[in-house]
Amino acid sequence: MSNIDLNQTLTLKVARVNIPRYIFSMDRLAPYHHGNLRKALLDAAVALIGEVGPRGFTLREVARRAGVSHNAPYRHFASKDDLLLAVAAEGFDRLAAVMREAMVPGQSARERLELCGCGYVDFALRWPQHLLVMFDLPAREREHCETGRPVPPIGEDAFRVLLDGIVAAQEAGDLPAGDPQALAWTVWALVHGIAKLATGGNLPLTAGETLAFTRTSAQAILHGLSRAAQETPPIP
Repeated sequence: MSNIDLNQTLTLKVARVNIPRYIFSMDRLAPYHHGNLRKALLDAAVALIGEVGPRGFTLREVARRAGVSHNAPYRHFASKDDLLLAVAAEGFDRLAAVMREAMVPGQSARERLELCGCGYVDFALRWPQHLLVMFDLPAREREHCETGRPVPPIGEDAFRVLLDGIVAAQEAGDLPAGDPQALAWTVWALVHGIAKLATGGNLPLTAGETLAFTRTSAQAILHGLSRAAQETPPIP
């Protein structure tokens, strides 16, 4: 065999070996194209938060878990706080959706408000890592990321679901008139407390029992708010 024939044969064999490797490499990279990288990073961050908490991980470790290079996260997030803000925003969006869905079967404004509280706790039981991040970041960081550029307000839609439920109960005569925001804070404090106790393993209840307890507690506090308003004499 001539040297030319030998070189051609070796070139062909090397090409046959490298082509499958190239295809395999492209297959591994493909899932992170077309916007999938951001979702992969968010999912990896949420999984890590469940293991080490919101402050105990690095972007490099998130990238490793997502199966991408350590520089890849910076295509979507300028810093770790930017990534945490995105996790928090995702959590608040889910919270709003779960509360709205939970309220649908309610037959009255008061019952829908009770179910809204159950939706809050149900969200926390299903996505405890998101709950950690949503209320771990200081308000300053929720308004601005490390780079100083403004970010859209997060959490307002979820609070609006609760506030609208309060206003509807007021209009139906189930709650006293007055500042609905103060009443919303009262109900929020109740359900958030139950959510934190439950996700922290401090309530000796199953998920179903926790939701039943939430419903009973919501009924009690709404009854108490209504009763207190009826018994409080008007200010002269």
